[in-house]
Amino acid sequence: MPPDIDYGPAVEFLQQQASSLDLPVSIYYPVNQDNPVVVMTWQGSDPSLSSILLNSHTDVVPVFEESWTRAPFAASVDEEGRIYARGAQDTKSTGMLYLAAIRALKKGGVKQLKRTFHISFVPDEEMGGYYGMESFAKTEEFRALNVGYALDEGSVSETNEITVVNDERCTWRVEFTSYGVTGHGSILFENTTGEKIYYLINKLMERREAEVVKFRSLSSYANVTTINLTMLKGGVQGNVIPPELSATFDIRLAVNADHDEFQRDLDRWIEEAGGNITQTYYIKDAKATRTNADDTNPMWIALQSSTRAFGINVVPGVITGATDMRFLRRQNITAFGFSAMINTPQLAHAHDEFVYADTYLAGIEVYKQVISNLGEI
Repeated sequence: MPPDIDYGPAVEFLQQQASSLDLPVSIYYPVNQDNPVVVMTWQGSDPSLSSILLNSHTDVVPVFEESWTRAPFAASVDEEGRIYARGAQDTKSTGMLYLAAIRALKKGGVKQLKRTFHISFVPDEEMGGYYGMESFAKTEEFRALNVGYALDEGSVSETNEITVVNDERCTWRVEFTSYGVTGHGSILFENTTGEKIYYLINKLMERREAEVVKFRSLSSYANVTTINLTMLKGGVQGNVIPPELSATFDIRLAVNADHDEFQRDLDRWIEEAGGNITQTYYIKDAKATRTNADDTNPMWIALQSSTRAFGINVVPGVITGATDMRFLRRQNITAFGFSAMINTPQLAHAHDEFVYADTYLAGIEVYKQVISNLGEI
């Protein structure tokens, strides 16, 4: 669902699913009543062990219906078995695969595993996570879940090799607002907002071009900082020099980036532009601990052994976007991003987003094995 949409029907649907699975369900409101966090629990046999969190998000990005060939919220299936829906890849399939796998395990006679599983459905991931996991992870209710390991969304793969996300670039979403001399558009005033915001934008675009060159040689976003101008605002009318102009940038700092150094660069460019430019951060992620993806990590071993039987190779890596797992890594929780959607074109946030029905069904078997193995570590 897009931002500012009622989550009520989604909560009701998830409550029905929990009831059909005979799983207790709790609803939490870490920020306000408009943004519920739904958590189902499959109790393990050894409550002394830390639990495993299976996370996905209930929100999706908006759609432009005129650009879709099928209704974006109908989940219709074409003759080639493609299920079209906004969120099919990001990330309704992940949450439903958790539940389908648990349902299949329980039907197969598995009453419980050694570790307790919590299956969470959180809001606001697409907008940054403040109303969802970022705030929920700071609550006493979350701490009471005793999460030691967490699995979240990954990225679909166009091959049979899956990138398991063990680290993430940090998101800085910042609006720069320049203030300056206002007056008639026929006069060449000094210290205008346009001059200053132009200088700052130009500096950021120069840095962007350097990162483009770096990406061409690396072919991976992990150690590349992406910088994109996403919004421009301002102006009174065509013949008036405006008193303020603003530019918003979406910046994803490379995993090896020095955050303090980048902030110093921004501050210096603002001073060089003439000053009186404010920085408003809507998101400013701090660095989080990378999750080890090697034989020292039992969760990694469990993921490898789970997927090997299906001919799927897993490799650690970084995806282009951000996920809710960054909030858990800051608490030193072992967290991976994983998707069982192989041999599927990457269409998250795109028009005509879809997953293949047969790939989804095969994913249930993969998650059955993943959950079984994780539950015994």
